[in-house]
Amino acid sequence: KGIGDIVRTEPSGYYYGGAWRPLDGTKVHQFNSSTAVSQCLRGKGLHLFGDSTIRQWFEYFIASFPDLKNFDLHSSEQAGPLMALDYPNNILVTYRCHGPPIRFANIPVTQLRYIANELDHIDGGPNTVVVIGVWSHFSTFPVDVYIRRLQNIRKAVVRLLSRAPRTLVVIRTANPKALTVYETLTNSDWYSIQGDKLLRAVFKGLNVHLVDAWDMVLAHHLPHNLHPQPPIIKNMIDVLLSYICPSPTDQTRGNH
Repeated sequence: KGIGDIVRTEPSGYYYGGAWRPLDGTKVHQFNSSTAVSQCLRGKGLHLFGDSTIRQWFEYFIASFPDLKNFDLHSSEQAGPLMALDYPNNILVTYRCHGPPIRFANIPVTQLRYIANELDHIDGGPNTVVVIGVWSHFSTFPVDVYIRRLQNIRKAVVRLLSRAPRTLVVIRTANPKALTVYETLTNSDWYSIQGDKLLRAVFKGLNVHLVDAWDMVLAHHLPHNLHPQPPIIKNMIDVLLSYICPSPTDQTRGNH
């Protein structure tokens, strides 16, 4: 399913038995074993771009699926680039941080890359999956900065889908976080949700898929956190993998 209406009064899904069930008709499968994940991702390249909430997905893959081996690029653990390989199954997973503004230091200038530029270097195809999650570092900057960044990324997504229409593009939304008194005054969820509305508006109408992290965190019994706890991340990964493999036996997205 694509991105729905920007203004909505109903939730996008609910938890039942600890598993996320979207209300848009998407069937979410449970990928509970390394074998199931390997079968789904076999022959695919999964490219993660964004902030630390997307890097969390890379770290979850490494920690949860032993067939996926981290390949040490001697790069920053925060900014990347990071790479993991499952050589027997021809699986590649990469992560790279978005370009500035970034609220942490010690990043080599040579590793500062903009997502739009990175997307222009991806050939795309039926076995290429791109995941984008850009929000947290922009909430303390003027909204125009975020709008321009999203517009540039959108244009790059349009170019990618034009040259390789069967590329799967997934957008991760913002999510609520734990709030200290300082954050409540300077960087509360109010700022995050304004950006989240913009994110949904900018990508509305494109052939992209949404992981609604906002509702997935809001509906869960675990406390809000900028970096959601593993049970929530597991559900997000299940949504992602269900987009890649809509049927548990779907291994036929082609070659990349």
